Parts: sequence; C-alpha cells; structure tokens
Amino acid sequence: MRLLAVHPSGLMYTGVFLRLEPLGLELIAAAARGAGHEVQIIDLQVETHEAFARVLRSWRPDAVGFSGNYLANVPEIVSLAISVRETLPECFVFVGGHSASFVAADLLRHADGAIDCVLVGEGEASVAALLDAVESKGDVMSTPGAVTPAGAGPAPRFVESLDDLRPARDLLKRRRSYFIGTLDPAASIEFTRGCPWDCTFCSAWTFYGRSYRAKSPEVVAEELAQIAEPGVFIVDDVAFIHAEHGFAIAEAVRRRGIKKRYYLETRADVLLRNKDVFRIWRDLGLDYVFIGLEAIDEAGLQAFRKRIHVDKNNEALEFARSLGLTVAINLIAEPDWDRQRFETVRQWCLEVPEVVNITVNTPYPGTESWRREQRSLTSLDYRLYDIQHAVLPTRLPLPEFYAELVRTQQVLNRKHLGWAALRGALGEATRLLLRGQTNFVRMLWRFNSVYDARLQLADHEREVRYLMSPPPQVVEGRFDPKSLYVHPPAGRRGRAVDDATEKFVDATRMQPDVP
Repeated sequence: MRLLAVHPSGLMYTGVFLRLEPLGLELIAAAARGAGHEVQIIDLQVETHEAFARVLRSWRPDAVGFSGNYLANVPEIVSLAISVRETLPECFVFVGGHSASFVAADLLRHADGAIDCVLVGEGEASVAALLDAVESKGDVMSTPGAVTPAGAGPAPRFVESLDDLRPARDLLKRRRSYFIGTLDPAASIEFTRGCPWDCTFCSAWTFYGRSYRAKSPEVVAEELAQIAEPGVFIVDDVAFIHAEHGFAIAEAVRRRGIKKRYYLETRADVLLRNKDVFRIWRDLGLDYVFIGLEAIDEAGLQAFRKRIHVDKNNEALEFARSLGLTVAINLIAEPDWDRQRFETVRQWCLEVPEVVNITVNTPYPGTESWRREQRSLTSLDYRLYDIQHAVLPTRLPLPEFYAELVRTQQVLNRKHLGWAALRGALGEATRLLLRGQTNFVRMLWRFNSVYDARLQLADHEREVRYLMSPPPQVVEGRFDPKSLYVHPPAGRRGRAVDDATEKFVDATRMQPDVP
C-alpha cells in the first residue's frame, strides 16, 4: 500500500520559539515501511495545504494517516480528512497520536464518515497491522487500539522494545527547517518514553499508564551518530530520571566521539538529585535545559501537584547556572490572576537571568484538570486549547487579561529577544547565517507579530465548526484516576528504574497510592 503520513500545521508558539522535527510521524512511517508499505511524509509545519492537495492528486495514496498530537489541530485534521475523501473516495483515512487518543469519538463524529479509524495509543505497535487489514480487506477492528464508527477493537498495546524503533528521517524533505532556539537546525530523539509522576495539568502519565521505558544506551548512541544536524532536542518528558541510564548513554556517546549540542526538559528535583549526570552531559554538549517550574510560590506548586518547594526550585536554578547552562523556565498563568499578580510575576521574571515562558492554565482531555475542574469552560473550540488562550473564566475582563498576559510576555521578549538578544548572540547569529540557517535570526523579530492581545481576543470570535465534547460531570471532583489512562498501568514493573529512583518518584508525587 501507499501511505501518506501527514503532520498538521504549527501552532502559535511554533511561529517564534521552535519548530520541531515530527519524530512521531517518522516512527510511524518507519513501522509501516518495515512492513512492506510505500510511505511518503508531508509536514504542514513547513509545507502548504496546496502542496498536500498536489501530493494527493499525483501520488494517489491508498491510505492517509494524520498525526493528532495537538488538540488545537483537530479542526484542521477533520477538514483535511474530508478533502481526502472528496479527492480519493476509496482512500483509507486514519488519525493517531497523543491528543487523538483522548478524543477519538469526537474525531469520528466531526468527520461524519471521512475518518475511517482513530488509532489509539502507541501507533508504532499497531500501524502495520492496521494497514495489513486494510490491504487484505480484513477486519480493521481486530487491530489493537483501533476505534471506528462501528466500535472499538482490542485495547492498545505498547511496542515490544523501544530499541526496535528507528525514525524514517530520510523521508523528511526540508530538514533544515527544524530548530529550537539557537540549535538551528535541530533533530529530535528520544532516550526514554513515559513519565512516572502525576501532575494535574499533564496527560503524559495518563497516556502511558505511568510507565517509564528506556532505550539501550548503545542504540541511542548509534542513532545519535546517524543524525546529521548539529543540534539535538531530547524529547523525553523528564530527562535523566534514572541516573545510571544517563551515565551509560553518556559513556556510549563519548566512546563514539559524537559532537552535538543538546536541549532537554527535566524537573528541578531530578536536576538536584542527579547532578553528576547533568555535569557529564554539559561536557558532552548540553547547552539548554527547560524546567517546568509552573509557579513561583508554594500555593501554585500545590495546585499543580508539584511536590517540590520553592527553595528547591531556586537551588536547581543556581546549580544550572553554575554549569553555564541556558535555562528556560515555564510558568502557568491562572485565569484568576489580577493586575497585581501579573506585575508580581513580571518583576520576578526580570530579577532572574533565566528565559521565562508564560503559558495559560488549560484543562486538556486526558488530564486530571479536565475532570476535576469545577469552573465552567468558556469555550469548547479546539483551536483555543493551545496553552496561549484562556478557556476558563478570567477574573479580569478577557481583553484586560490578554493585555496583561501579552504585556508580561513582551517584557520577557525585550529581555531575551529582539535587538538586545541579537547583540548578545551576534556571533551565534552570524555563524548561522553564514551556514544559510535563518530560523533563529528570523524569530528574533517575529514575537510582536505573533503575540498580540487583539489577535488572541479575535480568535474567540471565529466561527466554530467543531465543538469538543465537554468533560463528564463528576461529584465533588471525585473519580477513578485509572479511568484517564490510554494504556493501562502496569505498576512498578512498567517502570525501568531502580528501587531508589522508584522511591524518589513516589516521595515527590502527590498521589502515591495511584499505580
């Protein structure tokens, strides 16, 4: 069969800070190709809808698979699926990915027959079986994780080993288009998959059933050695949870003499617990660390179920500074913030040297926030669920909330982007330009054209064709957390960590009784 694998367009923040290689889609493509199918990839982050339509007409794929990792892309995916059905009536259309797994029934309802199947869970484990069933005109619903208008098949399953996964990087045509900060161009790689914590705003742990699996160090090093890009984004939800695994990969990378610059995400308590791992990776080329602090006070940390104290967060920042790392911080703006709270956050952000990013508290399907939130959602428009728009009632009038939000973001923009940043990174910018890389330089001036309170407010006035189903009602916020899981939890045996790390994770969680 001919499979066209499609990544939808970029979201708001991808217009400024980053544009990431569609690693998940490359892994799906590799699994399908390994089963004997012919595959092409089109990434609408860097290609146009017109280009997509041309590929449909010229190549005439037998199946089209959409990556549904972001909720805000749902309307686009549905519209494109309808266009596939109109152009190629016999083509099999399916959707997979993180967010799609939590809204499978909605996707099928919106598409009204244009989507044949939503593949829930880890698509690499089942995409070959799905395509084989389509090609042989067999029972699609026999595929693990398949959800169709006629019903659901067996429960989704994990890939047997992460070591078996190799992304089809050769299928991506415009590889120089992907970057994150000054890592331009940058590829993406995963060392581990899953997260053993249980933060209320996050669906990583509910998707993977609180599992945590790891690739073999030699396999990671081999994959890194094959990456042509000088920059690498390590996509793990929390990097280097298990210190021994981080040490082993570092040793394998060092033996091979691999020279890269790295960007990763981790938790402050992991950084403090495994300092030696981060020291070694700094020597190997680690440049950037993203830490989701989420809040600057104890009350905020408790609300997001981050069982770490403010002083530990500050200690982690000091340690990262001592290594000479560039640290990016994320804070979550609550809809009930008033002008004074925004001003307090602005002053705090100006006092620390780190790059600070502000996102908006957004309940997502698959998160505990989605189920426990007692405030009424102000919109069920998927496009607003991008952590840059308010979908909960705001204390300030909405225009004022956005004005304060953008004003806060603009303070950070003046601190880290624009002319001031260019002067500070002139050598880096010149080096990139001489190599023909313009992604980083262009982003320095794009902030004000993307982050605009008037534009964000206008987004609420757009015509809405597809409304998300509201969360099911719960009594006093009580429900079984296991009902959130896409992959059922396997308990301790589902986490590739030693006993000491398992105890550390449990000690830093707010619900140690959940598997």
